[in-house]
Amino acid sequence: MVQDFRRFFKAALGDSYTPYPFQSKLASDQWPHIVEIPTGLGKTAAIVLSWMYKRLHNDPTTPRRLVYCLPMRVLVEQTANNIATWIERLSESGILPEAWDLTVYSLKGGEIENDWDRYPENNAIVVGTQDQLLSRALNRGYSMSRFRWPIDFGFLNNDCLWVMDEVQLMGVGLATTAQLQAFRQNLGTFTPVHSVWMSATLQKEWLNTVDFKPHSGGLRELKLTTEDRQQPSVSKRIKAKKPLQKIAADDNAPGKLAGEILKAHRDGTRTLVVVNTVKRAVNIYNLLKKKKPKAQLSLLHSRFRPADREKALKKVFAEPTGNGSICISTQVVEAGVDISATTLLTDLAPWSSLVQRFGRCNRYGDDGKAQVYWVELDTNNKGSELPYTEQALVESASILESLNDVGSGNLPPVSSQESFKHVIRKKDLIDLFDTTPDLSGMDIDISRFIRESDDIDVHVFWRDFGAQEPDTDVRSPAHNELCSVPIRSIRALNGITPLSWDHLDKVWSRPASINPGMTLMMAVSDGCYDPEIGWTGDKSDIPELIEPNTKVSEGDDDDLYVTGKWQTLSDHTNEVVSSLMNILKSCTFDGDGIRDALIDAAHWHDVGKIHEVFQSAVLKDCPADVDKSTHWAKTSNNNIRYSRRGFRHELASAIAMIVNGLSDLSAYLAAAHHGKVRLSIRSLPHESLPNNPDIRFARGVWEGDVLPETVLEGGHKVPETIMDLSYMEFGDGPKGPSWTSRMIALRDDKNLGPFRLSYLEGLLRAADWRASAKAGD
Repeated sequence: MVQDFRRFFKAALGDSYTPYPFQSKLASDQWPHIVEIPTGLGKTAAIVLSWMYKRLHNDPTTPRRLVYCLPMRVLVEQTANNIATWIERLSESGILPEAWDLTVYSLKGGEIENDWDRYPENNAIVVGTQDQLLSRALNRGYSMSRFRWPIDFGFLNNDCLWVMDEVQLMGVGLATTAQLQAFRQNLGTFTPVHSVWMSATLQKEWLNTVDFKPHSGGLRELKLTTEDRQQPSVSKRIKAKKPLQKIAADDNAPGKLAGEILKAHRDGTRTLVVVNTVKRAVNIYNLLKKKKPKAQLSLLHSRFRPADREKALKKVFAEPTGNGSICISTQVVEAGVDISATTLLTDLAPWSSLVQRFGRCNRYGDDGKAQVYWVELDTNNKGSELPYTEQALVESASILESLNDVGSGNLPPVSSQESFKHVIRKKDLIDLFDTTPDLSGMDIDISRFIRESDDIDVHVFWRDFGAQEPDTDVRSPAHNELCSVPIRSIRALNGITPLSWDHLDKVWSRPASINPGMTLMMAVSDGCYDPEIGWTGDKSDIPELIEPNTKVSEGDDDDLYVTGKWQTLSDHTNEVVSSLMNILKSCTFDGDGIRDALIDAAHWHDVGKIHEVFQSAVLKDCPADVDKSTHWAKTSNNNIRYSRRGFRHELASAIAMIVNGLSDLSAYLAAAHHGKVRLSIRSLPHESLPNNPDIRFARGVWEGDVLPETVLEGGHKVPETIMDLSYMEFGDGPKGPSWTSRMIALRDDKNLGPFRLSYLEGLLRAADWRASAKAGD
């Protein structure tokens, strides 16, 4: 098996690459929980290629989805591109069978690959930032429609290998990953989920969160062995010389540090300067520009639009010639960026971060001119806005004072303790299962479980709509238009209120509050962006407009009944059932009746479309050749307006299923297949009201409405059914438990639970999407 993996590894990376012993061990042994390997030795290649190799050989302990979680957006792009290249090489070599389905998806702020969850039965690699992945795993996905939240919640908490890379940068997100793993083990999943935490500076004690601690006793660890260290290339890196000196530069006087940078820089080499805040990086960069050095200058941080960041990265990675190059960067180069500098200057930072930064100097051990400088900061200066605690900086300074070389072989181990202010608990997760906003329209804020509050971002793009409010047909932002901006910077804007997309009214409007993960639109006249500097917050910096791509959409699947052709309810139901059966060929479920309930839900999910409100809307102004006596599910008419505002056909389907004696699970799955009716049934403020105030109503379905008898595919008969909305009341009634009582019982059932329940939701919705897409072909 080791020989086979060596061939596999070489085909992916090139003939000059031979896997180290630790990399081969990953491919042949059980999955570890902790991977503590020095920087630059190929942890990413090892984990990804081992997963692919094991999946290819049908290893039963390897889940079908690899979820690769990274702390920063720039790492996502680089990692996803590398993986795609490896897959292409393996395919060209013939090692990967043509019929083997494997796709790489990237999830990062503002760029959502909406089809990643349409094929849950296929192998997939999902690479994303901790913001995007953890928010989805908590059922509050950033930058996506709320109505899709449960799908990603289900698929990211079942049948996955979660890999957390560069965990020293994750902050409170690290605690959340440990807690999530504990919840999966305690609440149950359909297929096991395994978590791997990776870093060159990882401490096992960091994972001792309140719920994961009972599971942490038998964690398997992977570290370099003696055999690894004897490899020439490994030995060379470990023994690399990196002499250390201190610079006493006042962090409130960046001009002094700018002078020290120019003094330390050597012609023909790369100098890398890593500072702790974007503001400080920009100030130093501007001061260096004024000094007009002959070396090429570049600025790198996380507040650029993608195209501008790519330009900066090209400058950074370019081989230094002539007068060399100087890059001013924030923590974005701490991890996952394969770059080596002759000269490194770094602000004082926590020890785990410094170890990562040192790895960017003389990375390959062959630079005889290497030099590292550390910049002493005033840890008591509260105005410096340091993103780290005073204690962490004091501890690092103490260690640095005792060293004169920071080659990896000379570094003491990381011994700092992580202290997490907010740790998600089981009650929080259970509350998050319900995606219904409260009566004020607000949702549970999960940002405290994703990142420390000062690091929370929103995503901004610009449009030229002047003083007028934008039209509803403003086109959605392309990936290369979006800029990550700290939420505090948006809230601090004077006289500028960005707009957000209102999912209910389907218009751009001024939001009542700015929340983490939002995608916001600003007028180009609002400024605040410079292509060389990135986000500035200055109205005089007018960004260049970027041509948008497609028209904005709600992001859910409400428009799936509008296709390229008409389709009867019976034909559509047949397609959904067929798609579901194809998916289920690769799925196994524990528990009685789960598979049958899912199939029943597929048969009944659109029964509510025979409601007069839906059929009248679909058939209005229809072509003469459309048979109005038939129940239609799909239409080519794109001007649908319901006579009752807020009508939801899936609620009618679910009520009909309860009335006709189908299981609570099948009724729930049918109700939830658009993500809008789940744990509770309640009316919304904008709904049409019945004339009789005593009639119960919710989501456009009124007490006493009649669904006529119909016959679905295969002769499946649905009897005439009267809508009974007594189930929307609380508690138990003469007809049994209320809807909410029934659904909470499903959520709390030990054979189901929140993770399994959402996974089943996702399977049905994937089948419905695929059937609807086929109808539009």
